[in-house]
Amino acid sequence: MSQRLPIIHGITEHDAGPYRLERLDLEFSNGERRRYERLHARGHGAVAVVPLLDAETVLLVREYAAGVHRYELGLVKGRMDAGETPAQAANRELMEEAGYGAHDLQVLRSLSLAPTYMSHQTHVVLARDLYPQRLAGDEPEPLELVPWKLADLGQLILQEDFSEGRTIAALFIVREWLQRHGT
Repeated sequence: MSQRLPIIHGITEHDAGPYRLERLDLEFSNGERRRYERLHARGHGAVAVVPLLDAETVLLVREYAAGVHRYELGLVKGRMDAGETPAQAANRELMEEAGYGAHDLQVLRSLSLAPTYMSHQTHVVLARDLYPQRLAGDEPEPLELVPWKLADLGQLILQEDFSEGRTIAALFIVREWLQRHGT
């Protein structure tokens, strides 16, 4: 089924910190009019990096997560800088957060956080053929590195300190991609 996109009759913008809040005056194909709100990120997008130490082991990091006020296990991730490609941003973030660079970086796809009201996109990047390389980052403390077998993904997703949706989705995407394309 292919539906026609709603007509935007007007947009009102408001500053919302790192986002721009927009109020949309919409008209749907059946004539119904509604107001929707959406948040536009002010940056250039983000990356979630899936670094493989070997064909079976992903490198996770444990870092403080202010939103839930605890230490959370997840992927290397971060914002893209102006002019960076997703692969360049992924390699930089990997060096800053985990102390590795990657010779092989593949952008697999983009994920949205909450597409009904946010425009933010995170690029899932598979990083292989790692080598030691450290760049100074903006983390307030060193991050704990936690190797995890992809075969044990089912156990990982049940851990209380592993809850970030982009990380969970990225690991399943990479596992599926590796099964289809080989290691």
